[in-house]
Amino acid sequence: MQAAIEEAQKARAAGDYAVGAVIVKDGKIIVRAVNRAKQDNDPTQHAEVVAIRDASKIFNSRHLDGCILYTTHEPCPMCASATVWAKMAGVVFGVRIEDMHEFKLKNGNEEWQWRTIKVPASVILKNGDPQIPLVENFMREECKKLFHS
Repeated sequence: MQAAIEEAQKARAAGDYAVGAVIVKDGKIIVRAVNRAKQDNDPTQHAEVVAIRDASKIFNSRHLDGCILYTTHEPCPMCASATVWAKMAGVVFGVRIEDMHEFKLKNGNEEWQWRTIKVPASVILKNGDPQIPLVENFMREECKKLFHS
């Protein structure tokens, strides 16, 4: 998770939302990714999707068997679904969607809206095929420090 936090800091320094993700296989980081939605003017360029796309290219496969996604923020429905389509071995995240929503209410503005869809990743991962194991709130307090406006 520390590597994902470092990626989130890079995203913030580049002018994007401070969200970072890494994909690990056999205890080794395979891919590091930053949120690129603002940089690329592409709403699908969440750090998790960027990481999955990059890992799929590395493995030349749409299935990422044995790979675990670590992400600083709870995956949105799009990102959680992408882990199911990729048949990942697991997801580990830091801050919760509720944390993002609370922050948005206090600090959101026109430039930094912190939009959320209040569907927990656990709902998607439990209902997916395959069902993806999930670890929630990992290093949550450290990941909360990434919020900015």
